[in-house]
Amino acid sequence: MTRADAMGLLLSFIARLITGAQGHWKGCPPKAEQRIYFANHQSHLDWVLIWAALPRELRATTRPIAAKDYWTSSPFKHWITREVFNAVYVNRQRTDDQDPLEPLLEALAKGDSLVIFPEGTRSNRGLPQAFKSGLYHLARQFPQVPLVPCWIDNVQRVMPKGEVVPVPILCTVTFGAPITLGQVDGVPEDKAAFLARARQAVIDQQPPGSPLGDGREAQA
Repeated sequence: MTRADAMGLLLSFIARLITGAQGHWKGCPPKAEQRIYFANHQSHLDWVLIWAALPRELRATTRPIAAKDYWTSSPFKHWITREVFNAVYVNRQRTDDQDPLEPLLEALAKGDSLVIFPEGTRSNRGLPQAFKSGLYHLARQFPQVPLVPCWIDNVQRVMPKGEVVPVPILCTVTFGAPITLGQVDGVPEDKAAFLARARQAVIDQQPPGSPLGDGREAQA
């Protein structure tokens, strides 16, 4: 067993000890196929919770997106994201001729699965912020890859924004039914409509008893 394997087992144990890391596969089974998992984003622990909730055999090919400037800023952070989590690094500071999605497209072209947080930044609200366009462009370029909406529940109470010490609280990840980019007469679905539908698909995965009730936003 390599050091990275041992660290992965240790982190999985710690995550389960602190959060329970329960995965509820409501809309699809934990199948060994290429997927894009997309979820709400409220804590640094979001990726770890999804990773720990995945069956062990899926972790090696399921990769998170990591900000290169932050996650390579120290030897330890670089090692753990590269060797343990096999992260896909993206540049937050880039020139006009750089495609921010290029590393993600390369990973998908290799057959890897991805975990992305389409809000782009952590939210202080319960409901996710509006999704950025990256998920739409990935769906257009890889229409054969299922898009699995995920709701991460309670993790914001384990590691609130600005805190560094986790609090043991039971957390869950609910995996919903895959969605796809729609088409009408060969024309891809409108970007804004797709992103709104994808965001609602995440909200709809909230479990019963969630602080936000049935998970649907109040209509004006």
